[in-house]
Amino acid sequence: MSDTRRRVKVYTLNEDRQWDDRGTGHVSSTFVERLKGISLLVRAESDGSLLLESKISPNTAYQKQQDTLIVWSEAENYDLALSFQEKAGCDEIWEKICQVQGKDPALEITQDPIDESEEERFEEMPETSHLVELPPCELARLEEIADLVTSVLSSPIRREKLALALMSEGYMKKLLQLFQVCEDLDNREGLHHLYEIVRGVLFLNKAALFEVMFSDDCIMDVVGCLEFDPSLVQPKKHREFLTKTAKFKEVIPITDSELRQKIHQTYRVQYIQDIILPTPSVFEENFLSTLTSFIFFNKVEIVSMLQEDEKFLTEVFAQLTDEATEDGKRRELVNFFKEFCAFSQTLQPQNRDAFFKTLANLGILPALEIGMDDLQVRAAATDIFSYLVEFSPSMVREFVMQEPQQTDDVSIDVLLINVVIKQMICDSDPELGGAVQLMGLLRTLIDPENMLAPTNKTEKTEFLSFFYKYCMQVLTVPLLASTVDEKNCKDHFQTAQLLALILELLTFCVEHHTYHIKTYIMNKDLLRRVLVLMNSKHTFLALCALRFMRRIIGQKDEYYNRYIVKGNLFEPVINTLLDNGTRYNLLNSAIIELFEFIKVEDIKSLIAHIIDNYYKALESIEYVQTFKGLKGRYEQEKDRQTLRLNSRYRRDARTLDEDEEMWFNEDEDDDGEAIEKSRPEEEFPESYGKYMEAKKVKESDNKESFPKRTPTGSFKFTFSYSAGAANGTNGANCKPATSPTSAASPNGSPAKSAAPPATPVVKTAMVGLVDYPDDEDEEDEDEEQSPRKRPRLGS
Repeated sequence: MSDTRRRVKVYTLNEDRQWDDRGTGHVSSTFVERLKGISLLVRAESDGSLLLESKISPNTAYQKQQDTLIVWSEAENYDLALSFQEKAGCDEIWEKICQVQGKDPALEITQDPIDESEEERFEEMPETSHLVELPPCELARLEEIADLVTSVLSSPIRREKLALALMSEGYMKKLLQLFQVCEDLDNREGLHHLYEIVRGVLFLNKAALFEVMFSDDCIMDVVGCLEFDPSLVQPKKHREFLTKTAKFKEVIPITDSELRQKIHQTYRVQYIQDIILPTPSVFEENFLSTLTSFIFFNKVEIVSMLQEDEKFLTEVFAQLTDEATEDGKRRELVNFFKEFCAFSQTLQPQNRDAFFKTLANLGILPALEIGMDDLQVRAAATDIFSYLVEFSPSMVREFVMQEPQQTDDVSIDVLLINVVIKQMICDSDPELGGAVQLMGLLRTLIDPENMLAPTNKTEKTEFLSFFYKYCMQVLTVPLLASTVDEKNCKDHFQTAQLLALILELLTFCVEHHTYHIKTYIMNKDLLRRVLVLMNSKHTFLALCALRFMRRIIGQKDEYYNRYIVKGNLFEPVINTLLDNGTRYNLLNSAIIELFEFIKVEDIKSLIAHIIDNYYKALESIEYVQTFKGLKGRYEQEKDRQTLRLNSRYRRDARTLDEDEEMWFNEDEDDDGEAIEKSRPEEEFPESYGKYMEAKKVKESDNKESFPKRTPTGSFKFTFSYSAGAANGTNGANCKPATSPTSAASPNGSPAKSAAPPATPVVKTAMVGLVDYPDDEDEEDEDEEQSPRKRPRLGS
């Protein structure tokens, strides 16, 4: 045997509690007639001799350890272990053990420890009492049988004994034959007892019983018993639905009778679990785990059998890709593949990979594009597309990028990815369940984190270029249509939900796509359109719009910052903050956090814009220190700029040549005039133009005083600065006024009372930086008249 997955070492635990190696071989699980059950067999790889033969007992506690080890005890002080070469082989055998015991394969131990008192009672029972004694299978004893079945459900050991008794001598089949008698006699009391019996037997959670009950001979009688719920006035008509309404459609004739029988059985058992049985209580949930496992393993078998039938799949694909196939037939074919893919989720990862590779090789993606005009085909194809994206995003990306290259006149509407986007936009579900699923699917496709395959390093660049060229315009249609202007903004709840989903995806793009989304936002003026939604009556949508802006600002990109400043895009945010008033809610906190981030990160261009344009509206907000902090940052930056200018002026003053300096020294009793040096305007920071505009000169500034001699023997002169400085002229050794209060208006225009340009006045003594208290009143008057300084913006 060459299958390394099933290669194992067999160990037994000796008296010294040490593991002894019994040999290496290959393990299998098969029915052993002598042991009357599914058993684990290990045959030595050297000579094929039997190393292990162990029946999988329903009561044995099997334990999976370290992904490749299965350990259990068969008798007192006799422990066994199988150590697998590969994890896949361990998983396969573990699933078989769990199937026999009716357990979830996700567990690492199949049995809970038995309660000590119950274990003692079990040990005290004589060997002859290993079975529960069942009443004779007669109509008159149905009530007694029902009471017995109901009474054992609380005891794991008694459930096990009852299951063994029901399987002996064909008892279960005899009970189901009584159902036909009761129904013919219209014996409602007997039918109600049979309902309780069959329901209780299902809760025994035993796979061996299910094999009998769900066989072709018995399953419809089981469904019939479950129709007669005593709590219902009239019985349900489940059998009528299964035989007449539910039609089995063979899109391609299935020649394998075993496969056809397995499909029928799986559908009916799924119907019993989902439709007939009432929702189990918390106490009853674990009782149906084996039923779930029964369905699970049936699906695994169906997918495996279909996948191995190459002739069947080839024929299905041939009809699916044939454009002459009728619409009704095409719907059946696509729905078949949808269910096929759904069943494939039960496979182990390596088997699921092989399944999807088979579909990809057969051409599943191009096959999905045909017949998309039909609503049912489109819906089913979208579901299949979802399965494929989850399996391999790169495979799907490679396919969708090739679509426009296949024909010159391709319409972007028929591109597969755009069909998916339109499906998301047009979701008819009031809760948009499908749209949420498809949004996650698109997010997976455009996520750069799964575009890092070393075999295709250009995938990220190529796919994002494709997406923004062909798909982004389709994705943003609802957003742009709903924000044409503020008055006509659509505010329906379902529209708001859809816009929130689109904004969530765009916010993801801002964080992960940088260049492409930045270009799109600038070209479409997208942020302005998004901020229209700040006026929505749905707070969740306003928060989504704010989150989009917050993510943009969070990039700390000066291109974004200039775009926000130029477009005056803080206005709708501040209006929303002011409209929110004193309400302390999530919207308020989110807006405050936005400005706090700008302050903490010291984003200078945004701080200057906010303070210059909105501080009058924001200064009254004192329950947080955010806006005062922004003003403080703003003033600190102005002081730093002023000191930088001063330093530049002092450096310029040192360039005076020796002749000038001698001239000043010789004529120190006269009023000297500084030789002005022209400076190009662009050397002055533009934002400080208004700061350097004309100011009034105090009377004391016109007075002269004796110059102070410097250590070098020369005199140092200080000049007050007039409007000439703001126009790019400069005197020797000049210092600008550095008062935080400027004579300019808040809009940057000169104040009405600003002094005309004047010649710098020579000061004969070192003076401090000049303040202009008499200008503050004028500034206040100008600010009150400025339209940019309103308590409520835009009103």
